[in-house]
Amino acid sequence: MAGDKVAAVQSRYAAPGGATAAPGWRIERASPPSRLFGANGLRTGADGRIYVAQVAGSAVTALDPDSGAATPICPIDGPITAPDDIAFDSAGNLYATEITLGRVSMLTPSGEYRVVHGDMPVANPITVHQDRLFAGECRMGGRIFELDPAGGQHRQILADVPMPNAFSIGPDGMLYMPIMATNEIWRVDPAGGKPEVIAGDLGVPDSVKFDAKGRIVSTQVASGEVLRIDPVSGAREVLARLAPGLDNCTFVGERLFVSSIPGEVTEILPEGATRSLVGRGLQWPMGLALAGDGSLFVADGGFTYTLPSEGPLALAGFLFSPGFPGFVRGVAHAGENVWVTTNSMGAVMRWDIAAGESTPLSTGHEVLYGVAVGEGDAVAFADGAAGRVLALGNGEAEVLAEGLATPMGVAIASDGSVYASESGGGRVVRCAGSRAETVLDGLGKPQGIAVAGQRLFVVDVERKELVTCDLSGGNRAVIASGLPVKAPPGVRPKLLGGVGDMSGPMVPFCGLAVAGDGTVYVSGDAEGSVLKITRDIRGA
Repeated sequence: MAGDKVAAVQSRYAAPGGATAAPGWRIERASPPSRLFGANGLRTGADGRIYVAQVAGSAVTALDPDSGAATPICPIDGPITAPDDIAFDSAGNLYATEITLGRVSMLTPSGEYRVVHGDMPVANPITVHQDRLFAGECRMGGRIFELDPAGGQHRQILADVPMPNAFSIGPDGMLYMPIMATNEIWRVDPAGGKPEVIAGDLGVPDSVKFDAKGRIVSTQVASGEVLRIDPVSGAREVLARLAPGLDNCTFVGERLFVSSIPGEVTEILPEGATRSLVGRGLQWPMGLALAGDGSLFVADGGFTYTLPSEGPLALAGFLFSPGFPGFVRGVAHAGENVWVTTNSMGAVMRWDIAAGESTPLSTGHEVLYGVAVGEGDAVAFADGAAGRVLALGNGEAEVLAEGLATPMGVAIASDGSVYASESGGGRVVRCAGSRAETVLDGLGKPQGIAVAGQRLFVVDVERKELVTCDLSGGNRAVIASGLPVKAPPGVRPKLLGGVGDMSGPMVPFCGLAVAGDGTVYVSGDAEGSVLKITRDIRGA
């Protein structure tokens, strides 16, 4: 019978069409697409819309607070890179902290862009008060500045601050700052001086805004709580309990909205009720791997999820989970609740989720992508920037192949043979003796690969195809096309650098996994979904 099709839907990319499976195959979404590239800083504009900064997508989007209708303000290939927080002045100029570039920039209402300050490592919090511009660095030893929007002399207010985040000027004219590393909220005179702790023992605060009565409202990234705190008495109350990962908040009149890093925007209603304005989604996703129970593990950078055969994504761990192994890109199953991962800091990690511990297996690499675990706990992984595929044995990394053009995906066959996708070379290779033997060529940019029995599967992000062949390279077939991977034609996304000592380069990776029953899972990283491709038995 004819192949199946997944329709294009409203998401963060306006893709021209949907994905199509070849005859005999069926394609569906195992998780819904994301409407945003994550959701970080929030700010209400003069037009009453909610403006959302999106680090992962280098984008700013305006949301209608009633309908949730989204309008791109600065798209992924626009002038702003990795905005973490935003603010407006009275003239409508938008200021953004570009966290991966360590700078503060301005975008005028007419679209003109310029850098205000270019020396702010891990630039994150920003606010405008009476057209005075304040910004800071979310790192240990961070600095807080008042900046001259015209590019003149900048004034340092405070130094050696342990990870300040989204701050605000209070009704008393003081600057109130959530301090993530100490789990406190501080205030300081913008003129300078010694800071004062006004609240502690929180849930790792990462934003401070003020309601109409002058009370602090603060999101808690680790606990998922939205707190209201009286800055005079210190009395606090929980306005809502949401999932971990909250990032920022804003008021539209007296209505309160909060953002969550994975791309969710929620309105907080009276008595702890909530209304979803934008549902939670995946920011990337990247590596995929199957557990022994058949559930799928999804690596999504600072967040990881499990996806059962039936049911929604469930959070497995995130940046503030005990033992979290860092910004996760590649993943492989290594036992019950145990995973081997690659992270953006160039390390291969063994992560025991149940114990809340992660252990380095190999470190000091450049840009790591896929990882695979074979019989006897054999581990193979790809260092794309170094052009090498490596294996771990006796505590050391052995080079299986080198001189490759950006190897990414890795798979281990039942006989122990290691296969890798050479993304820059348009082929899949078998690695042995520091050499690479071509198995499948003529591809565009292959990334994730998997081996199931005698079949090899690879996702080609340039041609947006899922390709399969036997392990000798024969019987090649395209089983899905038009996949929502990479960017649509004409869109050139930015490759993001690191964030201080918290993350290395945040480059994407389209993962692939194959279950025992032949089901194929693909990271739909363009739209933020996981795709499920199965044999179509409806016409059998």
